[in-house]
Amino acid sequence: MANYYLAVDIGASGGRHMLGHLEDGRMVMEEIYRFENGMQEKGGELCWDLAGLFTEIKNGMKRCGQLGKIPVSVGVDTWGVDFVLLDKKGQVLGNTVGYRDGRTKGMDERVYEIIPEEKLYARNGIQKQIFNTIYQLEAVKQKNPDQLEKAECFLMVPDYFHYLLTGRRAAEYTESTTTQLVGSSGEEWDWELLGMLGFPERIFPPIIKPGTLLGTLTEEVEREVGFSCRVVVPASHDTASAVLAVPSNEKETLYISSGTWSLMGTERMEADCSEESRRLNFTNEGGYDRRFRYLKNIMGLWMIQSVKKELPEKYSFAQLCDMAEQETIASLVDCNDDSFLAPRSMITAVQDFCKKTGQQVPETAGQLAHVIYQSLAECYKKTAQELEGRTGVCYDSLHIVGGGSNADYLNRLTAQATGKTVYAGPAEGTAIGNLAVQMMAAGELAGLQQARKCIYDSWEIKRFMPDGRTE
Repeated sequence: MANYYLAVDIGASGGRHMLGHLEDGRMVMEEIYRFENGMQEKGGELCWDLAGLFTEIKNGMKRCGQLGKIPVSVGVDTWGVDFVLLDKKGQVLGNTVGYRDGRTKGMDERVYEIIPEEKLYARNGIQKQIFNTIYQLEAVKQKNPDQLEKAECFLMVPDYFHYLLTGRRAAEYTESTTTQLVGSSGEEWDWELLGMLGFPERIFPPIIKPGTLLGTLTEEVEREVGFSCRVVVPASHDTASAVLAVPSNEKETLYISSGTWSLMGTERMEADCSEESRRLNFTNEGGYDRRFRYLKNIMGLWMIQSVKKELPEKYSFAQLCDMAEQETIASLVDCNDDSFLAPRSMITAVQDFCKKTGQQVPETAGQLAHVIYQSLAECYKKTAQELEGRTGVCYDSLHIVGGGSNADYLNRLTAQATGKTVYAGPAEGTAIGNLAVQMMAAGELAGLQQARKCIYDSWEIKRFMPDGRTE
């Protein structure tokens, strides 16, 4: 009988429960439950409904019992930067505000009054994003100081779910690095920096590595879901799990974790905290096995997803790609511009950018899609060139994992723009990486090299050539 493992993979727009097991040396995975997610306005802030999400986590676990497929272990991965503060009773203080909320406006300047931006980057090598945890905590300190005073524990979102499942509080390494509060060694919190910023050191739990056995389900959760199992912490930042699932054992590999965001980079054994790296806005987030994900955070498919929702006609992504391919409009936008982070209208934001830069304004759905996809490909090209300049490596191929690997039109554009062979797949990279960590923890996969070979053997990988051919 197979040993089943359960990955709970939660993104900004939804989550799913993926059951996986090994069969003849290959990983087999099935989706057993899916649910919606999204930020909702509460008290003038954009917030996550973590109580509702935890109910959905348990509902999906119940589904395992109904199927008669009880997992050996379960692990949760989510997005980065967002967190909760818990009081003495373990209750959440205030709202769980999401990264697209505007509360961090101006908080970067307050932080830089304490530590200049250049010196902050030199300590941790984390890319500046206005929604990083460091600026969110500064916003709490400035606007709701009583919450920090009452707080007994700080937990990132996946750490909070693991706490609810087991009763144990800990900070998983890959997720904690997105706070911009962990030293570049990745071993522990930057205690000196926390003190400088006035963030209470007592609330930050110990940092643990992916693959750590956190415990078993609490009695309450066990009664509710109908079984007990281990809780093994995966690389709980979704991008870290996705990068783990890149099906390549080459020493130097270029990748894009493509979804709502496009995370483009390479794995390194040491962080690059240089001023040139900061100027180029690269980050050194934590990866599996204490590796560093040296990458750039690019706006990604969020732009086309937003346009699709706004259009009066209900086009599929495939239809938008087909229409985009027929257009010839030459306009391009900067996908990393702040105007595309959380606009009231993405269509208007794209059109306004083109107006301000003196370019043809896209009007039709096809033109809008063409501009976005072409702009993404050009952004990938520029980022690849910057990475090659920093690492001294000339990459001849590019691996794309995640949902965006299904976007054949964008894959072709990317291959042509970068001049690199694009290997697309697997699409479920985050869940696969989550499962792989659990399987390695259980001893079913011997290590990262075997895990990546297993992933390569288990899923179809499409190849897009720079000359336009697809294999």
